[in-house]
This record gives sequence, C-alpha cells and structure tokens, in this order.
Amino acid sequence: MSLTRIFLGLGSNIERERHLAAGLDALAGFLTDLSCSPVFESHAVGIKSGPFFNLVVSALTDLPLIELDRRLKFIEADNGRYAPDRVGLPLDIDVLLYGDLVGNFDGLILPRAEILKNAFVLWPLSLIAPERVHPGAGQSFAGLWAGSQIDQQLWPVAFEWRGQALTPPELLETALSHGKHGASQEPL
Repeated sequence: MSLTRIFLGLGSNIERERHLAAGLDALAGFLTDLSCSPVFESHAVGIKSGPFFNLVVSALTDLPLIELDRRLKFIEADNGRYAPDRVGLPLDIDVLLYGDLVGNFDGLILPRAEILKNAFVLWPLSLIAPERVHPGAGQSFAGLWAGSQIDQQLWPVAFEWRGQALTPPELLETALSHGKHGASQEPL
C-alpha cells in the first residue's frame, strides 16, 4: 500500500501540554515518519477562551483520508473534545493537507482554508515544510508566510515531547530578543 504525506494542525486551550502530548502519542501509534513544528501560543480565534498552544505535524499514512479523519475524531473524543460538560477545547486535530488533494471529500475541504487565514497554522507550516507548495495557492509555505498580512498575535513557546524539545532554543531566544509578541512576517 502506498504512503501519503499528510500535515495535521493540533491545538489545545485546556491543560495544553497534557492534551497535545496525548494527541502526539496517539498519532505516533499509527503514523510513520512523524515530525513536529515548533509550538506556538496564540490568542483564541473565533471563540471566547483562553490562549491556545498550536503546532503542525507532518507524517506518512497508508490510511485513506476518511479513515484518517475518523481516527482523528476518536483521538479528540478520548481527550474530552465532545464531552457535554467540557469548557474550552481540550484537543483539536485538523487535516491540513493530504498529499496534494484539492477539493471537497465527504465534507473535508482540502487544503484546509485555515492555512491561509491563521498565523498559528501558516507559521508552523512554513517552518516544518518551507519549500512545500500549497496545492491551491501554488506558492511555497515559506513564501506564503513571508508575504502574509495575517493580523494575529502568537509567539513560540518551549515544549517537550518524549524528551525532545519541539521549539528550538534559538527560535525562543530570537523571539524574546526582538520582543516578539505578534506574528512576524520576517523570518526569526
């Protein structure tokens, strides 16, 4: 069976470290060649809540798109996403890209529109896959980030998963030394 390169966006605003780590652990159980972007903190967009931690994951899968999405919903459910009494968003996992698919696939619209709308998706995507071309926009993610005019605040945060720092110290130091408390259109 052939493998497809996928990119997933993960976010949490409740017990952020615990839920993101649990999500990454679950993904590592069935995806291969998993790599993670740095983790960013941002104010909530579209909902009233506390700040989010977000990152982008790249991996290979042999699952069809709809089966992948179904598994992601189970992981979200295991982390309390659909609990009737939940407050905030414990874990959100979105398929951003599935290979180079473009279109509507049983309600999943790819590439996901949030890539071009939200700094907390585009900046980490530009760091994990700078040369990869957005299948709809026809530009690299690094180029899209450099030219974006997204007005959202976010900043890199220290985060470890399985003993490995996901956010490089130099990104944290550069952000601090430049007083970055907003999305920067220049590379750090």
